[in-house]
Amino acid sequence: MTSTESTTCAIVGGGPAGMVLGLLLARAGVEVTVFEKHPDFFRDFRGDTVHPVTLTLLEDLGLHPKFAALPHSEIEKAEFELGGRMVTAADFRRLNVPHPMLALVPQWDLLNLLAEAGKEEPSFTLRMNTPVTGLLREGEVVTGVRYQGEDGPAELRADLTVACDGRTSTLRAAAGLIPKEFPVPFDVGWFRLDAVTTIKYQLTPRISDDLALVLIPREGYFQAGCFLPKGGEGQLHARGLDTFRTRVAELVPEATVGSLTSWDAVKVLDVKVNRLSTWHRPGLLCIGDAAHAMSPVGGVGINLAVADAVAAAGILAQPLLDRDITEAELAAVQKRRELPAVITQSVQRLAHRAMRRVLLGGRVMTPPRWLAAAAGALLDRVPALAVIPAYAIGVGVRPERAPDFARRPAPVVDR
Repeated sequence: MTSTESTTCAIVGGGPAGMVLGLLLARAGVEVTVFEKHPDFFRDFRGDTVHPVTLTLLEDLGLHPKFAALPHSEIEKAEFELGGRMVTAADFRRLNVPHPMLALVPQWDLLNLLAEAGKEEPSFTLRMNTPVTGLLREGEVVTGVRYQGEDGPAELRADLTVACDGRTSTLRAAAGLIPKEFPVPFDVGWFRLDAVTTIKYQLTPRISDDLALVLIPREGYFQAGCFLPKGGEGQLHARGLDTFRTRVAELVPEATVGSLTSWDAVKVLDVKVNRLSTWHRPGLLCIGDAAHAMSPVGGVGINLAVADAVAAAGILAQPLLDRDITEAELAAVQKRRELPAVITQSVQRLAHRAMRRVLLGGRVMTPPRWLAAAAGALLDRVPALAVIPAYAIGVGVRPERAPDFARRPAPVVDR
């Protein structure tokens, strides 16, 4: 026998988009159930960068004091070496926002914070370790989900189902929604490097003739990413682990490569950029990576996904309370959030073209000295230019603020 229950909104995926949407709708009084297939939120090398626009959202929700009490790193600028000198390419301190910085916090800590806030709402239910296996339908209308419960297969009927289950979305595929894929010239191999000196909390790439690294500072260690030509994991392995360890040690003398004991320590991300032409079906909405997978360039994917959730909550809360959700409201969410996704992906794809040259033939190519020197001199002479990339990364196109029904005063928290 398959048990069947019901709710108003079923959200599949307990990532940032799913948890934020669930919390906001619950604060509006909507009965909501969030499904997360894993028993906990602990996954390494996920999007851990919380940008100024998302920090402002946490402020709106009354959660920023609790967030600030979490162990985290703060980055105020991104620097690059040009023409033999360091220049500030993005200066977040110049942003006119409550928290002008990037905050780096393990994503599981952020998700646990959102989950605890959700549990304070009587209409919020979080089901961990509960994989969703398919959709319920009546004709062309999605009416809920099938899932694997503790006691076996079960069903949950819902007025609206929201797919927040990432770039490999099960629900998107079940609904027959196929995203358009855009070419990406590289993959990223993520790994950990333990620090042996005091970490400077700034984003500075490390580049040699045959290796390009990005270092994300954490508490006591670096999350390091090496850029590989698309499908280049085999090339990397062919060079040998000892060679890779040596190259990394040369580029990052303030860290140890002791954690690189095997290739299992390097998790290669198959970078994808894609987008749905239609984000919805009757009774179903896709947001976040399920609607538009982002490149890691700029680290903006988590913030685009959260913005989707905020916009969806503002548009859909009242129709859900009225139990009168139509495709017109679902289309309104896409209309509001599609342009930011298109613009961001377009900028990322332009950046990819430059990176294709950098990774041409598997070797890093540096720009001409005269060009690097001219660019560095311009940024030194007009430092205000650094606010443009800071705004693009930290705030982005059409930032979203929490709807009034979801706002709460901040409690006093001991740090």
